[in-house]
Amino acid sequence: MSEKRGNSFLTAIVIGAGIRGSIYAQYAHLYPNKLKIVGVADPREFYRGKLQQRFDIKDDNCFSDWSEASERDKMSDCVIITTPDRLHKDPVVAFANKGYFILLEKPMAVNEDDCREIVKTCQENNVIVAVCHVLRYTPWANKLKELIDSGLIGEVVNINHIENAGFWFFAHCFVRGNWHIEAESSSSLLAKCCHDVDLINFWMAGRRCTSISSFGHLSHFNKESKPPGAASRCMECPADVESKCPYSAKKIYLDQIKQGDKEFPVCVLAEDPTIESVTTALKTGPYGVCVYDNDNDVMSNQVVNMQFEGGATATLTMAGFTKSVGEREVKVYGTKGQLSCTANSDPVIKHYDFLTGKSHEYQAKPKMVEGMKGYGGADFYCMDSFVSSVTENNETTISTGPEESLGSHLLVFAAEKARKEKRVVMLQPDGTYN
Repeated sequence: MSEKRGNSFLTAIVIGAGIRGSIYAQYAHLYPNKLKIVGVADPREFYRGKLQQRFDIKDDNCFSDWSEASERDKMSDCVIITTPDRLHKDPVVAFANKGYFILLEKPMAVNEDDCREIVKTCQENNVIVAVCHVLRYTPWANKLKELIDSGLIGEVVNINHIENAGFWFFAHCFVRGNWHIEAESSSSLLAKCCHDVDLINFWMAGRRCTSISSFGHLSHFNKESKPPGAASRCMECPADVESKCPYSAKKIYLDQIKQGDKEFPVCVLAEDPTIESVTTALKTGPYGVCVYDNDNDVMSNQVVNMQFEGGATATLTMAGFTKSVGEREVKVYGTKGQLSCTANSDPVIKHYDFLTGKSHEYQAKPKMVEGMKGYGGADFYCMDSFVSSVTENNETTISTGPEESLGSHLLVFAAEKARKEKRVVMLQPDGTYN
């Protein structure tokens, strides 16, 4: 690795100029003395051009294909890889072989072989890599770990973790959107909840998961649930039917744009979201298709049950039908007390002591940085950790390196195997499973 960089700023190329790539690049806008974006690769001219203009990137450093950038002599310190899930492995391998430090959007890859190849290549090239399990970097997640590790609640017996996906968010991403067909993207458990499996593994550090089971179902978003008289597109649906549908694209997208809000999710539908452009997208594109008349096949609700060494258990619930979006609810039960936390914009960790009967609260309010407020500020914390690690040549501040993230991904793959084969999957010490 390079020598400690002191106060000099890092340089980075963004591979994938969509929402996630733009969010991570925002760090360079906020802290130009720490990071400078010097290149961008994206097949979509509009999004590539937006990032180029925003950071005044030279024409020679703008690419329609990431491979063009990887074939050049090393042109920056880092690369930020935010391509679609199934297009992670190849750019990671190519840029690691060139000696780039890497920030990799989760999931690291969609199958075990690709994940292991990423780990192997990064180890061989001795490069710093951070996988964007951004929740690990939040104050609330780290405070929970600190309290657990302190022995405050004795020995951990069970962790109960709920991921509230959000009813409209799930319909947007996993019924109409890029993650609605597993073969073209990944399972909803991997795409939505590899964060959560990773957190459980993080809090259970020092204990190995020995067995895992999972159950799931594609509930409601199917042809059997389609209301009588509903059309195949929301824009064509009779008013008396559409008005009673909480998943109507008119409600989700047109109501938002009418309020002057051009951010997510309408920004996904059109390059320049307006009433006209969004209406056209709903009439012709995938986001205007009836949620009951689509070809989606991923689970809309799922539970994962884990047994750890020593007998501790954990349960993860992915719920697609919730009011809140992305809000985690965590309860940790120990032999001497319990901890609970709802990870919203102002999370508070509550402790109850079995011996004294007393309760105490720990504040864990995150720093909310403009343009990087995703996941309760986690995007900022993850990026800040990565930049600091590379600048100081110190990997210890990265808690989601490739080896650590591989362990979490293997648990997700094992859970999916258990669900599909309707059995308990046993895990070996080396991470392999039967």
